[in-house]
Amino acid sequence: MSGMRVNDRQMKQAMKKMGIKQSSVDGVTEVIIRTRDKEIVVKRAEVICIEMGGTKSFQVSGETEERMIGEDGVAKQTFPEDDISLVMSQTGCDRDQAIAALEAVDGQPAEAIIKIMTE
Repeated sequence: MSGMRVNDRQMKQAMKKMGIKQSSVDGVTEVIIRTRDKEIVVKRAEVICIEMGGTKSFQVSGETEERMIGEDGVAKQTFPEDDISLVMSQTGCDRDQAIAALEAVDGQPAEAIIKIMTE
């Protein structure tokens, strides 16, 4: 059976017979999954809605980042260690300054470097 392939058309017909509908959710820019202690943010998200048996399921793919939620209930954005290190090495600033600059420019390292260098 490993050599069998199902083409797109056959797959769509089989899904239709089983009562499964699949559609793309257009215009999504990001998806946020909120837990008690963090948010998982999916940027440049692609979302597929799968309807089956009166239930909708969503498949989400994209670039992820996590934000920890502080005691005040507000999400605190965290940045990849590589981005923080890059900003520090390119500007000579300390860790707190690098994080503050990344926060100010929505996590874009190149923009954070420019921000620090022009201040």
